[in-house]
Amino acid sequence: MFTSAFLIVIFCFVIGILILSFFTVPQQRIAVVERFGKFNHIATAGLNIKIPFIDTIRSVVTTQIEQLDVMTNTKTLDNVTVEVVTSVQIKVDENNVYNAVYQLSSPANQIKSYVFDIVRAKIPSMTLDKVYESKDEIATDIETSLSKQMSEFGYIVIRSLVTDVKPDQRVLDAMNQINEQERLRQAAHSRAEADKIILVKKAEAESEAMRLSGMGIANQRREIIAGLKQSIVELQDVLGSGVNPAEVMQMVMTTQYFDALKEIGANSKTNTLLLPHTSQGIHSLTEQLISADLVNKGK
Repeated sequence: MFTSAFLIVIFCFVIGILILSFFTVPQQRIAVVERFGKFNHIATAGLNIKIPFIDTIRSVVTTQIEQLDVMTNTKTLDNVTVEVVTSVQIKVDENNVYNAVYQLSSPANQIKSYVFDIVRAKIPSMTLDKVYESKDEIATDIETSLSKQMSEFGYIVIRSLVTDVKPDQRVLDAMNQINEQERLRQAAHSRAEADKIILVKKAEAESEAMRLSGMGIANQRREIIAGLKQSIVELQDVLGSGVNPAEVMQMVMTTQYFDALKEIGANSKTNTLLLPHTSQGIHSLTEQLISADLVNKGK
C-alpha cells in the first residue's frame, strides 16, 4: 500500500518536471532564458527545453517591426513654434538580443531622447517654409543618427519619417490668409488680362469696321460720280453738244432729287421731312448738290 502511493507520487513528480521542462515560443518572438538570474541562452520560436526551478524565462521580445511616434515642440529660425511629428520604425536585431534586453531599460524613451536632440538641433536653423521643404532631409538625418546609436543596443532602425509639421494655430491661420490673398490676386490679374484682351479685340474690330465702312462710302461716292458722269454724257448725246454741261447737271440732280422724295414718301415708316420746294429753293439745292459733286471730283 505504501509502495503504491510512493510510486504514484514519484510518477506525478516526474510528469510535473517534464511539463515544467518544456515551453513554446510563438512565431516572431524570442525568449531570453536565465539560470539562477544570469543570462543563459536564447530560445527561438517553437518547442524548447529548460531546467525546472533553475532556468527561468527573463522576457519574450518580438522581432516584428514596431512604430514609435515622437512629437517634438521647437521653434524655427523665424520664431514660429511648431510641433514636428516623427514616426520611427524599429525592430530587435536577432543577432544582438542580449543588448536589446539588458542594455536599455526603456528603448522607447531612449529613441525619443535621440529624436528630440536631432530635431531641436536642426529645426531652429530653418525658416518655417524651409522646414516644410526639408521634411525628407530631416527624416534622413534622424534615421542616420538613430541607426548608429541604436545598433549598439541591439535595435535596427528600418525607417524614419517626418509625418507632420504643425505650426501654432494663429500662424496657420495667417498662412491660410496669405495663400487666399495670393490666389485672389492671381484671379484678379487673370480677369484683368482677359478684360484687356477683350477691349483690344473690340477696338481692333471697331477700327476694322470703320475702315471698311469708309471704304464702302468712298466706293459708293465713286460709283455715284461715275453714274452722274455717264448720265451727263448720255444727255449731251441726246440734246446735242451745244447744251451747257451745268444745265445738264442741274437736270440730272433735280431728277435724282425728286426720285429720292418719291422713295422717302413710299416708305410708311418715314418721319415727316420738310424741305424748301420753291423755285428758288430747288435752284439753291441744285447748286449745293453740284457744288458738293465738284468738290468730290476734286478730291
